[in-house]
Amino acid sequence: QVQLVESGGGLVQAGGSLRLACAASGRSFSYYVMGWFRQVPGKEREFVAAIRWNDGNTYYADSVKGRFTNSRDNAENTVYLQMNSLKPEDTAVYYCAAAEAWSGYEPTELYEYDYWGQGTQVTVSS
Repeated sequence: QVQLVESGGGLVQAGGSLRLACAASGRSFSYYVMGWFRQVPGKEREFVAAIRWNDGNTYYADSVKGRFTNSRDNAENTVYLQMNSLKPEDTAVYYCAAAEAWSGYEPTELYEYDYWGQGTQVTVSS
């Protein structure tokens, strides 16, 4: 059974940092992209960032480029999202997701992802 479990959310002041973690289990994710999405009430879930598991290639939404960084720990089967210079508009529930994706394919749409975590709340106060 595939499981993605997020952790690391919380309350932080604007300008601060948080690091989210997503622990993956239940299958090999060697040929998967691990993505991060976020959602606020009343709005659609939006793509934030992703990392390809086998080569570490990363890509980001324009809104977070230069502030957020994806990384992975192969031994722990965990991916991380380091979020710096946080803004109130970054407040959302953040979700980890996994998409089967071969080299050169960079999924950013919800329907492209096969597995989802339960989400973790990030709140940035002004």
